Amino acid sequence: MMKPASLAALGIALLLPCPGGAQPASPDPVGVRITRGEYHGWPDAVFLSNDKVEAVIVPAVGRVMQFRFAGEADGPFWENPAADGRRAGQDAGGWVNYGGDKVWPAPQSAWPRITGRGWPPPAGFDGRPARAEIGDGAVTLVFPPDPAYGLQVRRRIWLAPDARRMVITTTFEKTSGGPVEAGIWTIVQLRDPREVDAPARDAAGSASSPVLLGGYAPPKTKTEGAWLAVTRDPAANHKIGLHTGALVWIGSSAVLRLFMDLAPGARYPDQNSSAEIYTNADPLPYVELELLGPLATLKPGERIDQTVTYLLERRDRQ
Repeated sequence: MMKPASLAALGIALLLPCPGGAQPASPDPVGVRITRGEYHGWPDAVFLSNDKVEAVIVPAVGRVMQFRFAGEADGPFWENPAADGRRAGQDAGGWVNYGGDKVWPAPQSAWPRITGRGWPPPAGFDGRPARAEIGDGAVTLVFPPDPAYGLQVRRRIWLAPDARRMVITTTFEKTSGGPVEAGIWTIVQLRDPREVDAPARDAAGSASSPVLLGGYAPPKTKTEGAWLAVTRDPAANHKIGLHTGALVWIGSSAVLRLFMDLAPGARYPDQNSSAEIYTNADPLPYVELELLGPLATLKPGERIDQTVTYLLERRDRQ
């Protein structure tokens, strides 16, 4: 288990969100390259890169499949090799667990009421092809409107030209139907880590006790100083919720930080969880870091946005 001193040495304390100032404002096309090519059986992937990092976007499944150091074949995002180049369903509901980074509407508990089923995820949010719009140093995935929610999803993805930072702004726009309550739920699947860390205190400085989600037994957790550390249990699935805008994945040679601004006084899904950590049992050894935006009731013509920043850094093996 990594000690607090090592976390500080990595600069992870800097990940704590700064309201109003944490997120970069807009992409800069200078120093950023956008190309197309084949990726793991997908013939029309989009590669967004600078001299430090590269994001791999697969419009055919509407996901950011990888975020890695420039010139390297792999990165921290978990990808399911059994799903390479596939669109056919893998489970009883026809859902494919591709891996990578995706977005769903929160809370999941509302899906049966709105869509008529609890699984798989609503069609307009996951697993369907998206249109890739390219320009001004960014790639925007535009999804077909979801008929049940009456929402259309747009995800604008860009890199800081001189940093190991990817920024994704997700928009839900109400295009049809009556009012609907939803929040933006960003989910990234990551390789089995050394550990996942989250602040043990919320944005107000109060102790942030994890909320048990999904009826799972408590995961392997340990509080060390200002940080809560979670390790994956290979024998069982676990999930917890926290009220924070910061999560950290720690691998053997890399650290991935995720952060977003919190909205003071807003109502978040899943017992006020703005962040969730899910660990998956074998034989699929991955974890999910999830950041959730506040809930909002949307009428036609209204929209909500969520911006998540991903910062990739190297670390010495310990």
